[in-house]
Amino acid sequence: MSMHKLFCLPAVSLIVSILGVSPALGQPASYDLRDYGRSTSVKSQKGGTCWTHGTLAAMESNLLTTGNWVAAGETGQPNLAEYHLDWWNGFNEFNNDDTTPTQQAGNGLEVHQGGDYRVATAYMSRGDGMVRNIDGQSYSNPPDRSDPDYHYYYARDVEWHVAGSHGNDISNISAIKNAIMNDGALGTCYNASDYGSTNHYQPENTTEDPNHSVAIIGWNDTKYFSGAPGRGGWLCKNSWGSDWNGDGHFWISYYDKHAGHHPEMGAVSFRNVELSEYTHVYYHDYHGWRDTLTAYSEAFNAFVAEGKDPLQAVSFYTGADHVDYTVKIYDTFSGGQLAGELATKSGTIEVTGYHTIDLDSRAFFPEGDDFYIYLQVSSGGLAMDRTSEIPVLLDTPAVTDGSVASDANSGESFYLDGTTWIDLQTHYLYDSALGREVTGSANFCIKGFTVAIPEPSAILLALLGILCCVSRSRR
Repeated sequence: MSMHKLFCLPAVSLIVSILGVSPALGQPASYDLRDYGRSTSVKSQKGGTCWTHGTLAAMESNLLTTGNWVAAGETGQPNLAEYHLDWWNGFNEFNNDDTTPTQQAGNGLEVHQGGDYRVATAYMSRGDGMVRNIDGQSYSNPPDRSDPDYHYYYARDVEWHVAGSHGNDISNISAIKNAIMNDGALGTCYNASDYGSTNHYQPENTTEDPNHSVAIIGWNDTKYFSGAPGRGGWLCKNSWGSDWNGDGHFWISYYDKHAGHHPEMGAVSFRNVELSEYTHVYYHDYHGWRDTLTAYSEAFNAFVAEGKDPLQAVSFYTGADHVDYTVKIYDTFSGGQLAGELATKSGTIEVTGYHTIDLDSRAFFPEGDDFYIYLQVSSGGLAMDRTSEIPVLLDTPAVTDGSVASDANSGESFYLDGTTWIDLQTHYLYDSALGREVTGSANFCIKGFTVAIPEPSAILLALLGILCCVSRSRR
């Protein structure tokens, strides 16, 4: 039974009005993160940077929710740098490390004119941010990309929720409410060009794409929206200044075409945000999740150790809810077979998105050694980066051909086809939106994260590296 039908029942409406609780869900009928000091102040964006503000509003709210901002020794409200993300996201004409030379004229996003939550997650997951406002906040000129004094904040999990399969379906709305209560504000999107800006409802049968990003900070089950099939709406924090609409906040219907429903930008939770302890990120997927290889379930990425620090965690995306996974770290790949298992971890991921998994024990490699991170998922396919179009560009006109170029080399990413490991670099890929082949540009979204070790451990690691080399020389 849909939520709006529940509210047609007089007895249920009476219970809601008396108890202030949605009885079927055991959740408050209204909720506001500001009542608990878990939403940061309203910002005033410059240019088409709403998506950076929606992203960081969610991350800042999570830092307030967990207390990790104060635990990291910071003072005042959490305040992260929207314009460092804007300049250095790697998808724009200003910067794209994944092409040589860097991004060609006419390709990529225009700086200050668009992005989305997948763009933000790619930037964060490869270690380019998120940084504090006092570290790298500059709109007019690019701030320094990195600095030893920067504090980098990392969301261990980024989850993509949807209220239902279409605008009039809100059967999964309780998951979104739980995410707000448990983890803080969520990033969302809507079309701000029409349908009213402060009491917003865009019908499902309309065609306009989303063009603005905001943060959901609460809800009210009895809120009325003209034309909507039922009551209820999301309380949203905008980025047009604290004076807009009185206090910088407004409402969007539960039944809006995009807010809470868009599969990539409907309700995005940045969870477990913390001051990053990682010293290095191993990755090949510079642009993160751009496509999914749905016909396969096992893959690995090959890396070469760049230092002495051990591998502590891995990350990957799941393309569906309720996915079982197995991660393994291998020492060799020879004769078409992975061997020398060094670590393994299995579990279940409940929500579609980006996830970081700590290994039960750290994996050590001598500098220059090769190692392999293997992933198996039960459903949803294998997320990958590739040259792609970004079909929804928040607050931006279309770029020349809509493409952002990715690059891949042979020997980096492999998938298992039956009993044979196939190099993803050779897998045929065609992008119908771009109208051209993009083979040779794909890598799997499998990363490894290292941490520093105390000096006494470094000595032991050096001895371990020597033993590994001796052992290999005897094979």
